[in-house]
Amino acid sequence: MAPICQDLADEHAALDAVVAGLSEAGWATPTPAAGWDVRDTIVHIVQADEAGYLAVADAAGFEQAKARVMSGGLDAFGSGQGRSGAETLAWWRDTRSRMLAVFAPLGAKDRIPWFGPSMSALSFATARLMETWSHGQDIATALGVTIAPTDRLRHVAHIGVTTRGWSYANRGRTAPDAPVRVELTAPSGAVWTWGPDDAADRVSGDALDFCLVVTQRLPVGATALRTEGAAATEWMAIAQAFAGPPTITDGGRG
Repeated sequence: MAPICQDLADEHAALDAVVAGLSEAGWATPTPAAGWDVRDTIVHIVQADEAGYLAVADAAGFEQAKARVMSGGLDAFGSGQGRSGAETLAWWRDTRSRMLAVFAPLGAKDRIPWFGPSMSALSFATARLMETWSHGQDIATALGVTIAPTDRLRHVAHIGVTTRGWSYANRGRTAPDAPVRVELTAPSGAVWTWGPDDAADRVSGDALDFCLVVTQRLPVGATALRTEGAAATEWMAIAQAFAGPPTITDGGRG
């Protein structure tokens, strides 16, 4: 768990650096996710991190809080109401620190309860990184800044590849049997690949573009990604790496 925990901590720090110096007006900047400003977005991340912490530290407490959420108690994992931007940032820093502290001693295959099926600790931490990164893109776009891409994107890309079937199932459809080869160029210049070398259907291009598509921050047509074959093209049009109902590719709140 050490490598993923370090990468998650680094992703936290990258986003922290963007919001740490904001004025209250800056915290109120609307993001591309309709109805959410910067503060709302960080609150959403904190609530998920708090849920992650509780799922490991107090499974029974997590199940009780989850039941409240399922009954409409959306603030069961903490409320951002009435918090200033600075208070929200302090809350996030405390919560993510506690979450990482309980993740670190786990084995990669240890199971963590969640809102759907339980997840392995490695997959769970990777999903937290994906969500932090994707919402960080919303905040960066809102503020007109860039969070420099790093090879931590491999975690996001891997989830994007492995959720191909989910992207279809979530829409009541069945994924084609045809395998898809994915070849992405990392920020470091390395080439990451998934799928058989001889697959007729292929997705290739920049890793950042792929990650923005699978987290539905950009539609594939707004990127330089290349698709070959009907299966690859169809997948990229509906790719969704996060849980929840289908959303459109407009910077939705994944």
